[in-house]
Formats: sequence, C-alpha cells, structure tokens
Amino acid sequence: QVQLVESGGGLVQAGGSLRLSCAASGGTFSNYGMGWFRQAPGKERDFVASINWSAYATSYANSVKGRFTISRDNAKRTVYLQMNSLKPEDTAVYYCAQNVRSSYYSGDSDDYDYWGQGTQVTVSS
Repeated sequence: QVQLVESGGGLVQAGGSLRLSCAASGGTFSNYGMGWFRQAPGKERDFVASINWSAYATSYANSVKGRFTISRDNAKRTVYLQMNSLKPEDTAVYYCAQNVRSSYYSGDSDDYDYWGQGTQVTVSS
C-alpha cells in the first residue's frame, strides 16, 4: 500500500518562500508520475504542478508558472515543491499525489490514485 506524507507547510509573509516535501512509502516510486494539488477554503482542489518519472518533463498551472518548481529524488522516494514569491492567493492545503497508471505527468486529479493528507500553507499580506 502506498503512503504519501507531506511536510514543509507553514505561515509565511507575501514574497517569501517555502519548500514542500512529499515522502512516499510502499509501491515503486520511481516508475510513476507525481503531482501537487491545492485546495483553498470553499474552493475545489486545483492542479499546481506535476512531474514525470524521470523528472525530465514537468507541467505547471499558469498561476504558479515561474514561481514554483517541482522536482523529485527517486533514491529518496521524495517529490518537492519549491515555492517562491508567494502570494496570499497561494494560501491553501497542498496535497501530493501519485499516478500508478502512468509514468508521465498529468494535471488531471482523476489520473491520480494515491493522495497524501495535505499540508497547510498560509501566506499573509
């Protein structure tokens, strides 16, 4: 059984940075695409970024492009989300997810099979 555990969330001022981590246990981490999603209060879960199995290909939501960077370390079974130039509208619970049906990246939450419990990111103005 795959388990994903996010960490690194917290409170930061606008313009600041945070680095989220998502550690995976169980399954074969290096074969599959990974993604980050976020959900703000009262809103639907939105795509943030995704990465293919080798880290060669990535995809970003337009709202975070140029500010966020997704990466992975298959030896450590961990995917990261470096968030720079944070804005109050980035405030949300951030979730990592694994797609065990494909090694490619995807922005569609329906493509993901396993989800972490989420980590809160709060950006103050």
